[in-house]
Amino acid sequence: MTKDQFNSISLKKYAEESYLNYAMYVILDRALPNVGDGLKPVQRRILYAMSELGLDATSKYKKSARTVGDVIGKFHPHGDSAAYEAMVLMAQNFSFKYPLVDGQGNWGSQDDPKSFAAMRYTESKLTNFANLLISELKSGTVDWQPNFDGSLLEPVIFPSKVPMILLNGTSGIAVGMATDIPSHNINEIIDAAVRLLDKPKSTLKELLKIIKGPDFSNEAEIIINDEELEEMYLTGRGGFKIQAHWEQEKNQIIINALPYQASGSKILEQIAEQMVNKKLPMVVDLTDEGDHEEPVRLVITLRSNRVNAQDLMNHLFASTDLQKTYRMNMNLISLKGGPKVFSLVELLKEWLVFRKNTVKRKLEHRLDQVNDRLHVLEGLLTVFIDIDKVIKIIRKSDEPKKELIKTFKLSDIQANAILEIRLRQLAKLEQLKLENERDELVNEQNNIEKILKSKTRLKTLIKNELIEIKEEFGEERKSPIIHESNAKVFSEEETIVTEPITVVLSEAGWIRSAKGHDIDPTSLSYRGDDSLQDFARGKSNQLAVFLDSNGKAYSIPSHSLPSARGMGEPITGRLNADSGVKFISSVIGADDDRFLIMNSAGYGYISEYKNMISNKKTGRAFMKLPDHAEMLKAIPVRENHTHIAAVSNIGKLLIFELDELPILGKGKGNKIINIPKDKLSAGEEFMAHAQLLAIDSSLKIEVGKRSVTLKPKDWSEYILSRAKRGKKVGKLINIERLTEEIKFKEKES
Repeated sequence: MTKDQFNSISLKKYAEESYLNYAMYVILDRALPNVGDGLKPVQRRILYAMSELGLDATSKYKKSARTVGDVIGKFHPHGDSAAYEAMVLMAQNFSFKYPLVDGQGNWGSQDDPKSFAAMRYTESKLTNFANLLISELKSGTVDWQPNFDGSLLEPVIFPSKVPMILLNGTSGIAVGMATDIPSHNINEIIDAAVRLLDKPKSTLKELLKIIKGPDFSNEAEIIINDEELEEMYLTGRGGFKIQAHWEQEKNQIIINALPYQASGSKILEQIAEQMVNKKLPMVVDLTDEGDHEEPVRLVITLRSNRVNAQDLMNHLFASTDLQKTYRMNMNLISLKGGPKVFSLVELLKEWLVFRKNTVKRKLEHRLDQVNDRLHVLEGLLTVFIDIDKVIKIIRKSDEPKKELIKTFKLSDIQANAILEIRLRQLAKLEQLKLENERDELVNEQNNIEKILKSKTRLKTLIKNELIEIKEEFGEERKSPIIHESNAKVFSEEETIVTEPITVVLSEAGWIRSAKGHDIDPTSLSYRGDDSLQDFARGKSNQLAVFLDSNGKAYSIPSHSLPSARGMGEPITGRLNADSGVKFISSVIGADDDRFLIMNSAGYGYISEYKNMISNKKTGRAFMKLPDHAEMLKAIPVRENHTHIAAVSNIGKLLIFELDELPILGKGKGNKIINIPKDKLSAGEEFMAHAQLLAIDSSLKIEVGKRSVTLKPKDWSEYILSRAKRGKKVGKLINIERLTEEIKFKEKES
């Protein structure tokens, strides 16, 4: 071969052309479905091969291997596993909302779609629904093309009677583009198509009153709001979420519908992993109770009936596949033969154009058949005009066909039909049958011609067909549409087992936590000369707040405190406190719980627990202390507290109404009891203690081993206005403690 016989081409140009050819092949012949029948080539070839094998819905099942063999041998020269997997998808009711293949045997499960048996074990045939695709195939409705080796013909597209692409949806990845179309409800899609037939100028908003959104084969909820839905169907692109459907039975959560293509076993693994990591203390057990009758039934057993199941499910929606996000990209092969992203209105209108053309071709094909048959009937009826002459020609003529054509002015087709008549068909009864058939065909001919000449009649025909299909295959939508999801991962505090605890602070600044509220902190063991400073009762999922002698507040998660079975640990190991400070008080509660905050200078205020919380190890400035003043222990405020009792170290008692003290977030506060500055600085006089009282409370005043109890009628004489000096209580000095003693009614005790 000489050099002149070669064509030179640059590597760049060759690579570009080769890649472009490959890309177009993948887009048009593999990955993207056609708007007309909603199928990819491999799916179309599988269904056509099954129809050629006679595997319609009324036939017996045949081995799937037989179908796959025909598919790859005649139409789709690729691997048998690829063809079989495509066939399996069309048989799985959790993959296709309206399955096209009726499978017998193991065709996989939603939990493991790939667990289907080999094709030599399974059997299959077409479903009734598949007839909507292929029933008109031999009616001249579509074009045909040679198969890969030119030995057979295969349909270019199926004459689908419904917008299959919206009913079953599809997904595919091509070169540089992809498609993701969710399934929809057949009632809604047919109603929308009928609406466009009646009112072609209908807007998207009008159609969305009919089409509520995607619809899948179970009751899992679709999450998308109206604005997102409209935008998705307007542009052909968007996204939505699907979350599992669940119910509560006593202390069990029953999950009976999973998001599309979600695996139940994987979800259980995700939940179990969180249980191992102690992120779900409220869950005690997981089981999969699914069976053949109820394929999806996941059971989550809760620790008790008091666990908020909705909060738990919101957490699981955010942290597992119980809620999944799906994208929508309505990228299809249009009627012009190229890829295009359709809006909902454009897609339905495009399909209606396809359907009108298909029905026209079917009618034209039928009209040709009717005309051909009428032509034959005219010739046959000619026989009965002079039957004896016809018989004579046939018996005596050497070329009866030519003689018949010449004598009766027949066509070649009519002459052949006459020659093929059997003797028994020459009876008078047969003539009547032919005349009746002719009359019926003439009527059909007239009807077809009227429909072909009238756009209105054609629309009515298509509309009536759609309505009949809806009556046969229609169903109510299964997937509810909700507008928002409350999915939210638990915070660290929410994952802690909530139980009553007592937080203990020692004088030396050691901290620990004991389970329960019935523990006596004074009975605990302390290191050396150390002893109890303060304690607070709350819950393990709350923050413990500690107030130091400088008026700072620090927060530590109470569940992280060491156990009271030991001596605890120094609080300074957890915090960056100022050197030389002493921790005075421990506080724990709910955000809106109130506490009396005060110092030895006689100042104080009421503050809510949430104001004391600090996210820094260095704490936060909470109370501004006057010179020479020290913090006193914080006291919880109960709903029945009405008065504050404050006492100075020299034994002066002042009681005033609680409402006189302000509620502040932080600061210096207001004067509770009047302590002269000079005596405070000299250390001669200071506020020693304070207590909160209810109307029926008794006030116990302790000095060493002595104590005095003032009943409500006794302490009422000490009630004055806030910021007064107070009245002396007998000869008591150096008062060590004030205690509120509540007298309960006999029924309450």
